[in-house]
Amino acid sequence: MAGRTSSSTGGADRRTVLAGTAAALAAALTGCESAAPASRQTSDDARAPVVTGHKPKGKDVIDVVADFGAKGDGRTDDSRAFARAYSYAAGRVWDHIGRTVIDIPAGTYLIRKPHALLNATGGKLKANGLRFRGAGKRMTQLLFAPPEGDTTYLCRNEDSWANVMFEQLGFVAATPGASFFYSYSTGQAQDYRFTECEWTGEWTYGLALDGSNTNSEMRWDACRVGGAYRKAFLYSGLSEKSVSHGQQDQFLNYWFNDMKVEYAWGNFLEFPYGGSITCRGGSYIVTGRRPEDSGDYGRTSTFFRFPRGPHHDSVQRFHAEDIRFEVRDPDTVVIDCAWDSGTVHFNDCDDTANAFKSFAEESSPHRYRIGSQGPLVRYDSCQLSGQHSYEQDGGGAGPRARYDMCRLRNHSPQDFIKGAGDRVKFVDCLGS
Repeated sequence: MAGRTSSSTGGADRRTVLAGTAAALAAALTGCESAAPASRQTSDDARAPVVTGHKPKGKDVIDVVADFGAKGDGRTDDSRAFARAYSYAAGRVWDHIGRTVIDIPAGTYLIRKPHALLNATGGKLKANGLRFRGAGKRMTQLLFAPPEGDTTYLCRNEDSWANVMFEQLGFVAATPGASFFYSYSTGQAQDYRFTECEWTGEWTYGLALDGSNTNSEMRWDACRVGGAYRKAFLYSGLSEKSVSHGQQDQFLNYWFNDMKVEYAWGNFLEFPYGGSITCRGGSYIVTGRRPEDSGDYGRTSTFFRFPRGPHHDSVQRFHAEDIRFEVRDPDTVVIDCAWDSGTVHFNDCDDTANAFKSFAEESSPHRYRIGSQGPLVRYDSCQLSGQHSYEQDGGGAGPRARYDMCRLRNHSPQDFIKGAGDRVKFVDCLGS
């Protein structure tokens, strides 16, 4: 695209708070009330900052039931208890380090107030470390039921917290169209981790990421993505508050491991500004169909939707490995990619569970719009149904794709590609 530049601003700022916090953490663990200047330097020879102030008083582990009066009975509005628990944790930040674990025992917690779980606005806090800990999926359920669903979030983090953890929690959209998490960043809001969590109900967004040079290093382990999504479970590039839409080019390092992605309709991941994304292991299924046509998506539901947005030159890399996909109807799409560079790689994946059905032969569950710079596409040791669609965008050499030792269930290699297929290569593949 004309005028493409490689953004260099913001790279160092993204990790400003994260850098050099090792000395502060060490001081806290040894019980120091104050600290002298550090005597040794970090590995990059930059002097660690001096830890100032005093360790805050109070408990390091709090309980929303025992300490703040939440009922967890599924009927009582527990919004105030959760808001107080978060305020307590935010008030115990010392030298930019969070000091509090929020325990949420088994139960069903009704939350009607937006942002009750996490409410960090304006980027004033600049804190590192916040942890929400439940009793297990289906054991600790947070039922989010705001008066109105649209543009309403259970959590918001506006350039304030890094290293935020959610463990063994279930999140339910009890008001259709509500959203789980809004994250705005110019470098601070990053490093989120979700372990054994679950989402159900009808959401607009799961996580919506906004900002410039922003929102990086996020990980999901053994989570279940259920429910339905009017937009996407993870949408990177909301552009509501970004100071520069064209500079949204630091959506880096998203890892999904051993996932159970089994939702009714909508998109799983949508990255219009590029990103570095890795999905390993698990089962991915769209169980239903959109109830009505969407202006943006029609009737399709897509696991990996990567449209092309105007932005600076940025990483565009996607890798899927050891995943079983179910394509249950023609409106289920595995990938729809229009990135203008980068790479897409599927390794040891299988989407042939319904390759025997009548719709499969004419379906196109993998779709690409490719320019002169790519992306480069590769499939290794995959079992694939339907046909793959390649649309050449503009001039140049056209698509560049390679299939190695793949099993094509509905077509021979000569008939497997729809559209511009002159630059697609098959190596040791088997067709029908």
